[in-house]
Amino acid sequence: MRGIRLMSLSPYVFDASAENFNRLVLENSHKGPVLVHFWTPKAGPCFVLMPRLVKLATEYGGKFLLVMLNADELPELARRFGVNSVPTVKFFWRGEVAHTIHGADPDSSFRAVLDRFIAGDANRAHALGVAAWQAGRIEDARMLLANAAMAEPDNLAIPRDLAKLLWAEGDGEQALKLLDSLPPEARTAPELATLHAHLRLAEAARLAPPLAELDARIARDARDLEARYQRAARRLAEDDFEAAMAELLAIACTDRGFQHDIGRISLLALFDLLGATHPLTQRYRRALSESLH
Repeated sequence: MRGIRLMSLSPYVFDASAENFNRLVLENSHKGPVLVHFWTPKAGPCFVLMPRLVKLATEYGGKFLLVMLNADELPELARRFGVNSVPTVKFFWRGEVAHTIHGADPDSSFRAVLDRFIAGDANRAHALGVAAWQAGRIEDARMLLANAAMAEPDNLAIPRDLAKLLWAEGDGEQALKLLDSLPPEARTAPELATLHAHLRLAEAARLAPPLAELDARIARDARDLEARYQRAARRLAEDDFEAAMAELLAIACTDRGFQHDIGRISLLALFDLLGATHPLTQRYRRALSESLH
């Protein structure tokens, strides 16, 4: 069974050779886990395990690479890694063997090990991305955080930090697109809701027309909630928290459905920013509560 036939089964499955082993296995293992299936055509269990591994590689969609190594054709490599029986599957990680499974274990055994490596990779990429950002290596940080977000989409701390980085680097539009692309339940999670509200206000302030134009629009139509939201953003950019909160309260009282309850959500974000004991927080929290009951 040669490489081209394996590639026809899955784009994540490769045949090992003496020439490509270092590049295919060792170098790639610095990017993610690489499984090497040591097999021979003489051993029936190898042919039982092989299609199961190919199916796993396809299911995981590139989160690991699967490399088939014929131990009869490459005995030196088999000896180098201490393979005395087949099938044997070795998990390569950061250039070294990190785990070994002897025999045709159930799929659950392979999943358990893979999930541990993949989750660990995402957590490591997240930590490295934050460290790169703090060190001023912005492009490295963006790449690491983006890769971590793809590897572990349920970890909301990763898109939170990536959005913060994008905003800090002057790319507020992309930061908002990132957060807006998340499922609604993620956007309303505590670790993201406040950041999302702050970024929307800041971006609205950047794009809003002059205050005189907004004042004229509201004078013509007090229910022009878009103008009120833009005026709140403008006032907040000028550090006039009270005027901003008054506009947001008016939005929340007028239409909870406007931009997915943006008036109330933005007020809550400002409460969080000012702190629970701030007089404005106490006054507007009470007013908001009374308006909603």
